[in-house]
Amino acid sequence: MPRSPRLLLPLTYYHIMTRGNNLNVIFRQSDDYLKYLEILHDLKEIHPFDMYHYCLMPNHTHFLVRTRSESDFSSFMKKINLIYFYYYKKKYGWVGHFWQGRFKSQPVGKDDYFIQCGRYIELNPLRANLVDDTEEYPYSSFHYYSKGKVDSLITEDLFYEELGKTMKERQLKYKDIIINDLVLDTYKKKAWGSKEQRYNEHRKIKYHVY
Repeated sequence: MPRSPRLLLPLTYYHIMTRGNNLNVIFRQSDDYLKYLEILHDLKEIHPFDMYHYCLMPNHTHFLVRTRSESDFSSFMKKINLIYFYYYKKKYGWVGHFWQGRFKSQPVGKDDYFIQCGRYIELNPLRANLVDDTEEYPYSSFHYYSKGKVDSLITEDLFYEELGKTMKERQLKYKDIIINDLVLDTYKKKAWGSKEQRYNEHRKIKYHVY
């Protein structure tokens, strides 16, 4: 049976995730992460969208984004997956399926939990026991928010400025963000955010489906 078409709306916030097939490792060396980020940067210039947070894990990737054109963002995802696959295939002699199906797109509500969603994404290396401190992991947006590291991929989080009056204050408070129980409870649901925001996202999806 053919897969149903993906519903990806314009000007909408999404948590985007891609996985290696059968949890295959997609980044073996530092050069692989850097190559992926290079491809990401180049394609984002051609297919613009807003990237608020990201984290590259050994066998999957996370983005928190805002689409501009739904078809353009889909083209971006197809291209980055294909270009990186060819890079990996040539380097390691990979044979067979590389990605685990299509990318996952989870709508994210625009509310106070938005920044926690981004922070939760950046905590993946810590939860996976890859590092003892999030600051030790170089392949995420954490360093942009916690240290002010220049990262041309990033559009600043919608709620970051509210963390403090100065950059230093915002950086310190960002490091200390405590993930709310609601975030932990709703992370795997079809839409992310407060109960009201999840309801709004479901209504928007239903409107476009029917």
